[in-house]
Amino acid sequence: MRGGFAARVERILARLDEAAGPADMDLPGFRLHRLKGGLAGYWSVGVSGNWRVIFRFEGAHARDVDLIDCH
Repeated sequence: MRGGFAARVERILARLDEAAGPADMDLPGFRLHRLKGGLAGYWSVGVSGNWRVIFRFEGAHARDVDLIDCH
């Protein structure tokens, strides 16, 4: 894993740990968006290229966090 990629994932995860809801993840460059279809209920932020961190919120806590290649 390239250093810049890992550092970006770490920043996203640190922010998720502090977030109380999806709006807290709506930061410049994160490209926050709600997912549809089989991943309805999840949110996504961009890492690099096709890579995304996906998650959902249960109350004020991020749950089911994953790193996926969306293509």
